[in-house]
Amino acid sequence: MSRTATRSARAVHQIARPDGLPTAELFAFVEDELPPLTEGAALVENAFLSVDPYMLGMMAGDADGYALHAPLEGRAVGRVVESRSAVLPVGTPVIHRRGWRTHAVVTPEQVRVLPELAGVPLSAHLSVLGGTGLSAYVGLTRIAALKPGEDLFVSAAAGGVGTAAGQLARLLGARRVVGSAGSPAKTAFLTGELGFDAAFDYHDGPVAGLLAQAAPEGIDVYLDNVGGEHLAAAIGAMRDFGRIAWCGAIAQYAAATPPAAPHNLFELVGRSIRLEGFLVRHHLDAQQELYGLLAPELRAGRVLAPETVLDGFDRTVDAFLGVLAGANTGKMLVRL
Repeated sequence: MSRTATRSARAVHQIARPDGLPTAELFAFVEDELPPLTEGAALVENAFLSVDPYMLGMMAGDADGYALHAPLEGRAVGRVVESRSAVLPVGTPVIHRRGWRTHAVVTPEQVRVLPELAGVPLSAHLSVLGGTGLSAYVGLTRIAALKPGEDLFVSAAAGGVGTAAGQLARLLGARRVVGSAGSPAKTAFLTGELGFDAAFDYHDGPVAGLLAQAAPEGIDVYLDNVGGEHLAAAIGAMRDFGRIAWCGAIAQYAAATPPAAPHNLFELVGRSIRLEGFLVRHHLDAQQELYGLLAPELRAGRVLAPETVLDGFDRTVDAFLGVLAGANTGKMLVRL
């Protein structure tokens, strides 16, 4: 089944490499004619685009990074609007990585068909049910193996991964959940809306001291989205046999030189602490587990999907620069 769809699309191209934090001048909005669909392909009209801190690393131009003068890649959700594929009929909701554009020509191998979950918005597949939620779930369950009754610390807790992690920890039976964030409004949101037991603004002093006040009895698990001073503080607060799941390091993405290793790294040995980094793409088989756990909770309103949404494709670069500056609470998205 097919129908005639828009034959042009807009995309964001990277036109220069960043030196430190990126600026709007590194990007260009480009309009191109879409090619005719070949047999087996489908045209997706994107509904929501994801912008994420890891993209800054991709902009540097490493072997797996973004090419200049080409559409950037990122997660997007949308629906098929024209098709020459029997497995992707018109109307099919999909998630794919050909984002930062209004439309994308895809094959079945390039997308994952999304389940139609009653009461769950399509955007949730980019937040708590998407890569950010899956990162939190994998970090807590497969990497850190959080057990009921244990205490958790989450850095960048008001971001997409952090807001999912705090709520997931409750479902997994955590005793106490502590988070760090970048403003009083964000810390109030964590404790007032998401059920964190304590939260602190990391601008208020040395992170080690703030964490000691928020978790005076120490922590068993740390989900790290920041690195640097946060990681050193978490090591200092960790109990024997604690576990650290290292998900991201936003504190150093734009640093001219990587920070030195935490000064207390050898404490991992003395207290038998395990630190493991992970990439969520190596754990995509956990997606159905996440659906099974969170979809009923979302539908019942017991779990929230916090989002900061900028409207219009023209806001894509603004959204990306904003997420790097901490302008979001929950997942940063662009609604087309």
